[in-house]
Amino acid sequence: MKSEIILFPDEISHTWIDRMADAGINAMGIHLQGGEDAAEALKSLVVAMKQPEYRALLDYAAQRGLEIAYELHAASYLLPRDLFEEHPEYFRMNKAGQRVNDSNFCVSHPEALSAVAKRAAGLALSLYGSMHDYYFWMDDGHDTCCNCPRCRELSPSDQQLLVLNAMLKEIRTHIPDARVSYLAYQDTIVPPQSVKAEDGIFLEYAPFEKYTAQNRANAAELIERERRMSWPLMDFFGQENAKVLEYWYDNSLYSKWKKPPAKFELDEKRMIRDIAQYRAMGFASIATFGCFLGADYEALYGAVDITPFANCVRR
Repeated sequence: MKSEIILFPDEISHTWIDRMADAGINAMGIHLQGGEDAAEALKSLVVAMKQPEYRALLDYAAQRGLEIAYELHAASYLLPRDLFEEHPEYFRMNKAGQRVNDSNFCVSHPEALSAVAKRAAGLALSLYGSMHDYYFWMDDGHDTCCNCPRCRELSPSDQQLLVLNAMLKEIRTHIPDARVSYLAYQDTIVPPQSVKAEDGIFLEYAPFEKYTAQNRANAAELIERERRMSWPLMDFFGQENAKVLEYWYDNSLYSKWKKPPAKFELDEKRMIRDIAQYRAMGFASIATFGCFLGADYEALYGAVDITPFANCVRR
């Protein structure tokens, strides 16, 4: 199995790169926080990727043997919100029947879908040092899909897959070996029903809600429910290139996405149990967020040991 740790751009350092390479981690993921600022954050990242300092850091990661993956909530960047005034029909309809530009877009509108696919290809070409697996996720959150008369016939999972198929086709006109991930997460944790995945779409399974259950007494039931959901996803997408996106080292989650970061404690028993199950299911790679563990965290608490994750994946 391949291993990956995902960081925020401002937390990447030579120290972190060396730590991952020395531990035997295969890939470094780069992630931006979602929410209403996701598009602006991605714009800033696109600018930063042109800077010599950023490129030198990623070149060093490549020299140390780390592949680079950009894992991004990208929908609001791929269809800029400022198009709403001129083209409200491009954007999603909420359950009240109003066109809104708060999240995602109308996946049934051919011009909107074409614009998203073309901008996704441009983004793929701009990602400095990236492997050819692309992670361009829909906007973060629940109930953010389109409810127009055409889209409401499609589940959130079908809506996402329709977009990914269009992205893949356009990206492959420039990068023939490109692949695009289907993020099984929150509203898209169940398989699509009416849209077929094109060859080159692979599963990325992110069991987020087992960490955010409000009633912890129900957490075990939620974990089991999500595990049961992972089997149909594997049946739909297949095992090839299937990836787990986990939260064992995600200190941004445990800090409730606010700084200063909380002191991190790894639940190693849970991680070992989870990885054993993912391996038995046939997942090809496992990633974990490692956010809020950068220089500011180390100044407060010292460095976090990532070898338990690396060693467990290698077993």
